Amino acid sequence: MGANHRGAESTWGALAGTVTLGVLSGGLYLLLYLYEEQLELVANLIRQGQKGYVVIPIGIALVFSFVHGAFTGRFWDILGLKARK
Repeated sequence: MGANHRGAESTWGALAGTVTLGVLSGGLYLLLYLYEEQLELVANLIRQGQKGYVVIPIGIALVFSFVHGAFTGRFWDILGLKARK
């Protein structure tokens, strides 16, 4: 009985982590939408030769990659789908 109880806790823990990452991922998309004009300004500055601003879109892409990648990985794990090896 103890092993089943722990399994249920880990399932709820995995689900809570997945939901948290999903909400965080959605929040990142919302921020991207809300700051669209500022990102266009950064893109224009980069096109004008201010190459130091290139770290901003790269940083955004890395954060999206880590958060959304972790969310989708956990999501498919909860559904029981695994990639072939």
